[in-house]
Amino acid sequence: MVGISIIFFILSILLSATAEASQCSAIGLPLVRKINELPQDNYGREGLSHITVAGSLMHGMKEVEVWLQTFSPGSHTPIHRHSCEEVFVVLKGSGTLYLASSSHEKHPGKPQEYPIVSNSTFHIPVNDVHQVWNTNENEDLQMLVIISRPPVKVFIYEDWHMPHTASKLKFPYYWDEQCLQTPPKDEL
Repeated sequence: MVGISIIFFILSILLSATAEASQCSAIGLPLVRKINELPQDNYGREGLSHITVAGSLMHGMKEVEVWLQTFSPGSHTPIHRHSCEEVFVVLKGSGTLYLASSSHEKHPGKPQEYPIVSNSTFHIPVNDVHQVWNTNENEDLQMLVIISRPPVKVFIYEDWHMPHTASKLKFPYYWDEQCLQTPPKDEL
């Protein structure tokens, strides 16, 4: 009886380890997945819920990534630009897109404001500085986001007048860094 209990205990440990590993492995992932069963995190950003629907680290994608992001009222992205094209599909809620198409100037400058609403879409060209705000006080802003060429170089700005040369580079930028395989250390 004790032997059977030990076997079940070991099996449960192995199965839980396999379940954790499968979250970050494209091998063995089902072709059809339920979004509500995918891992989500706020990655240290208050008011954000991020789910990687299809990604380079978690699913082996090479040319695109697809995310589902939900912003609570008043939350927003940082002011940033990146080395990829980006397409947003607004699923619910409303907000404001701030976009400065001035990558050839010394700093982003005053951005243009674009209202975004449910069932709308918008795209961000490569290296255009932008920020998305949920300006709706009563409803979450939920968007499907598609980016090209992962991983991307992201440049983060403190404000719209910060020089491009002073922006902070984050590369490679992965949402799912817990899936990043670190090379084994050389034992020598």
